[in-house]
Amino acid sequence: MMNIRFRNQTNAWPGFVDLFSNLVIILIFLLIVFVFLWTTTSVFNKTTGAKTVAELKAANAEQAQTIQQMAADEQEAKQLLILARAELENLENNNTEMANELNEIDDSITDLITAYENKVIQLQSQGNDMQTMIASLTQQLNQANLDKEKTAELEQERKKLQDDMALQRAELSDQLAKLQAALDASEEKSRKQEIQYVEMSTRLNKALADKVAELNDVSKYQSEFYKAIKLAVGDRTTVQPDGDRFIVNSDILFSSGSYTLSPEGKKQLRLIANVIKDMENKIPSDINWIIRVDGHTDKKAVIAGTQGYKNNTELSLLRATAVANELANAGVSKRRLVPSGFGDMHPVELGNDPATLQKNRRIELQLTNR
Repeated sequence: MMNIRFRNQTNAWPGFVDLFSNLVIILIFLLIVFVFLWTTTSVFNKTTGAKTVAELKAANAEQAQTIQQMAADEQEAKQLLILARAELENLENNNTEMANELNEIDDSITDLITAYENKVIQLQSQGNDMQTMIASLTQQLNQANLDKEKTAELEQERKKLQDDMALQRAELSDQLAKLQAALDASEEKSRKQEIQYVEMSTRLNKALADKVAELNDVSKYQSEFYKAIKLAVGDRTTVQPDGDRFIVNSDILFSSGSYTLSPEGKKQLRLIANVIKDMENKIPSDINWIIRVDGHTDKKAVIAGTQGYKNNTELSLLRATAVANELANAGVSKRRLVPSGFGDMHPVELGNDPATLQKNRRIELQLTNR
């Protein structure tokens, strides 16, 4: 609400006039004192005293004239100040009358503003009701538009789903046709493979039958081979049968850590070579047989820096090769000898005692098919 008020202001002009008058009087006093001091000082100067007196008189006359002029100006200023004070008093009276009139106008404006504010409050209340109604109608309209848009979207989705289903149906039909073609081709291939399988089974059965017959033949000569070996070595404990093979103790063939045959080892291998050569004459040429020469060591690790081999596997292969070479030198056909090295991977006994380690250091001879 607008409220207009005029307050009576204090008139500071008369005080200013009095202050200005006092300042003029003080200035005149200070000027007289300065002139007096300057005159006194100049008069007592013997050298220029007369001249100075004359100059002082002239300056005094000028100062007197200046003072008179300043007095006249002061009198005129006082008159002007009196006139200004009267004018200010008139203005103050006019301001008082105007303030009264403005107060009356202010009261009228206040009444008008109060009535206006009441009307505004009434209109605002009506406007709020209308805003509420408009918001409700807007919400209903938006919901209707939303439902309409939702219906249109659902219709578009339905059409899209129909198109996708039609496309998928076509793709599915194409895939089914391809699968059917692939199935037909697979059945044809399976039928051909079944024919090939029957043929291969027939050939395999025949090969197995031939292999079994060959194995039976080799088995028959294995018994004869082992009997001949036992007769050749006699009662020596360094050569012992073990199932379908003969075990020759490596200690009789090689010194510790060596793969060079000892004289006693060569002697025993020549006896075994005579048996193998005799078997070569007895076994028919259509039986593909060999003598496997397998080298084995104990589990003691090879000393680092040993020349000739790096580990027990290499040592066992070198010993098996040395035995095969000695048998070949004694007249056995090299194509019947196959050396192999297994290191310490297949021990006959487990343990760390000297007797067990000695049993695991061995050369195995086995008559078998290739």
